[in-house]
Amino acid sequence: MNKIGFDAEKYLEEQSKYILERINEGDSERLYLEFGGKLVQDKHAMRVLPGFDENAKIKLLHRIRDKAEIIICIYSGDIATSKVRADFGITYDLEVMRIIDMFRQYGLSINSVVVTRYEDIPPVNMFINRLERRGIKTYKHSFTKGYPTDVDTIVSEEGYGANPYIEVSKPIVVVNAPGGGSGKLATCLSQLYHEKQRGVTARYAKFETFPIWNLPLKHPVNIAYEAATADLKDVNMIDSFHLDAYGETAVNYNRDLEIFPVLRRIIERITGAESEYKSPTDMGVNRAGFCISDDDVCREAASQEVIRRYLIARCDYKKGKTSEECVSRCKLLMDELNLTIEDRAVVKAARDYVKEYEDDLDENIAVMALQLPDGSVVTGRSSDLMVSAAAAILNGVKRICGLADEIHLISPHVLGDIQNLKSDILLRERNTLNVEEVLTALTISGATNPSAEMAVSKLTALRGCKAHCTAILSDKDENALKAAGIDVTCDPEYISTNLYFG
Repeated sequence: MNKIGFDAEKYLEEQSKYILERINEGDSERLYLEFGGKLVQDKHAMRVLPGFDENAKIKLLHRIRDKAEIIICIYSGDIATSKVRADFGITYDLEVMRIIDMFRQYGLSINSVVVTRYEDIPPVNMFINRLERRGIKTYKHSFTKGYPTDVDTIVSEEGYGANPYIEVSKPIVVVNAPGGGSGKLATCLSQLYHEKQRGVTARYAKFETFPIWNLPLKHPVNIAYEAATADLKDVNMIDSFHLDAYGETAVNYNRDLEIFPVLRRIIERITGAESEYKSPTDMGVNRAGFCISDDDVCREAASQEVIRRYLIARCDYKKGKTSEECVSRCKLLMDELNLTIEDRAVVKAARDYVKEYEDDLDENIAVMALQLPDGSVVTGRSSDLMVSAAAAILNGVKRICGLADEIHLISPHVLGDIQNLKSDILLRERNTLNVEEVLTALTISGATNPSAEMAVSKLTALRGCKAHCTAILSDKDENALKAAGIDVTCDPEYISTNLYFG
């Protein structure tokens, strides 16, 4: 049974109260609230803070929906390079559309989408056209002239003034994005400039869950944040500004600390008054650190996340998606916590299976280990019939249901017929069944097979379970496992030399 280390209900109550207090401070007419991290389905927070509600942030906004509207930022370069959100395996442009749908489900008002550092190139323009033709207003913001050192130019008609003003009407404007580096801060500051020109008193604040400012610098939860942002080269540091101003230790990260003196000068130049903030930590409204109910549980979960991020980085490097520097950074963070790859139980289980049966295994056979909710581990190996992930899932639900290994959940004839369809009708190069095909067959079999019906009813029990494969999964299988809520990692090896059909 999964242990809980975070009080989700307390977090909702305390965080919403604190945000409202920040909004009501001073005499400003509008607050621009930069929301870092994932507003919906924050899988990272859920993994490192067991008990955290992955949709807590959007539920917070739902409570103040009458006062708030949302602007979504996306960097044009991320559209051009088809940058992917790792948790769901979809590109940032598609993620923007997905979160718009999610916001609407919660009754939240979507103001617009801003394409930051706009580039006049086909994929960016196609994205804008697609949104506008579906009734979503879009704005183009260019790179801010003079940024970050020439404050006179930044706060002028040549700088922020060159961007169009985003027409807003509510007292709280939430600025969100599909990921880091999307231009949220620049959008907020540009709006502050335009509000001042219109005679509106506006303020800025930031809601960033990680790093958690009131946890120790080297707490595993904060180190897990560094691992998650290794590609951005984020490094946690003591907030020296906060220490100088209040004599209190707080944790922030390098980008916020580096930009704070410039940010403070920009805000003071825009408003014509001394900044209300003495430190980057002052700008934040995060209360997550006050809602940890079991520190040991969160430390262990965060340590597992650091291992997970390292394994993912190694596979991404093999795929050409990340740099060797990113992999090295993740390895250093593992070493900092005295962790090894095999501290992730499913890694050791998968590798132990290979060692035990190495004389019987072909070099093109992959093995997946799957840890069940009770802590036990099952394995599955690839075959001419199905991929290892599908075999592991079938073995896992059998174990949960208390069914014997020799019981067929799916008739061999059904599986053979699907293979024939793939090879003879669809002319696929490989007819091995993937995860989605096997689960579809299992579901259909449930209509006539009581064991299969029972197995299907237990598939949701695998949500949140960890898995590890001794070979890199296909994109289809990786996405299917993510959709099923299974937290999967792989060794950075391909089981085939094929570049496309492997």
